[in-house]
Amino acid sequence: MRTRDLVVVVTGASSGIGRATARAFADQGNALALAARGDAALDDVVQECVGRGGQAIAVPTDVSDSSAVQELARRAIQRYGRIDVWVNNAAVSAFGPFQDIPEEDFRRVLDVNVMGYVHGARAALPVMRDQGHGVLVNVSSVVGVVTQPYTHAYTMAKFAVRALSGSLRQELQLEAASGIHVCTVLPATIDTPIFQHAANYTGRAVRAVPPVYPPERVARTTVNLVRRPRREVAVGTAAHALLMQSRLTPGLVERLMAIQVGRQHFLPRPAPDTAGNLFRPALQPVTTHGGWDSGQKIARRVVGTAATLLVGTAAAAFRRWRR
Repeated sequence: MRTRDLVVVVTGASSGIGRATARAFADQGNALALAARGDAALDDVVQECVGRGGQAIAVPTDVSDSSAVQELARRAIQRYGRIDVWVNNAAVSAFGPFQDIPEEDFRRVLDVNVMGYVHGARAALPVMRDQGHGVLVNVSSVVGVVTQPYTHAYTMAKFAVRALSGSLRQELQLEAASGIHVCTVLPATIDTPIFQHAANYTGRAVRAVPPVYPPERVARTTVNLVRRPRREVAVGTAAHALLMQSRLTPGLVERLMAIQVGRQHFLPRPAPDTAGNLFRPALQPVTTHGGWDSGQKIARRVVGTAATLLVGTAAAAFRRWRR
């Protein structure tokens, strides 16, 4: 599919990956229906997209509400006449030991991060079936392949997103709906405000685990998936390395991920318990970036080189073991 003159719906468009994705599609002159809970931040993104040469409307939406997501689809069709691309991206997170995260917080993460994607797919796919074409992009995460501690609900949700995508692809295959594609994006750590906005019951301030990649990198990947749809695509050298290593030595990767999160995911300062933005939009300024990317270019190169060597060494050892 071309990447110009499309109608694109993006959820979670007010910050982070969603905002960067909206900008990237606007740069191509596309028409956008943008969804998020925060009205003011959403209006800012609309103005940015119009300034970049696209068209855009704001549709305040809580993706955990199926009727609100259906209204989002209706508004997009009412304004533009069709839906070519739907990007399921809205997400929230909660940090804490398993027993310490309130059940209502746990459930809310799953409602937004899993049922929000279900609602998006149920709104988008009937339209795409009637049109005979369309691309549904589900933004998962590298933690949808490799688990990590302290974000149980988020990690479960990202695994579920991959499963949903696979099941939908199979169903479309059986229907011979070759013009409709379901793609999954698996980013590494991305420089977004999700870490500042997350619920937190660890007693410590949360930070992004390095190496950290810019959200624009995920946005470019999403635009490229419209041009050339693929089942799954990882974003960031660290993500590629983790996915490869998890296939070869899953137990080792599980242990290393636990150590990395324990050492690097928290700052050495206390933080009060908070539900973050789970039940209401973030109060602080909403931005594309989280401020975690400073000085990360060298770190990404070092980690990328080390990861490549690690994967190569493990692969060689695995081949020797097989022989």
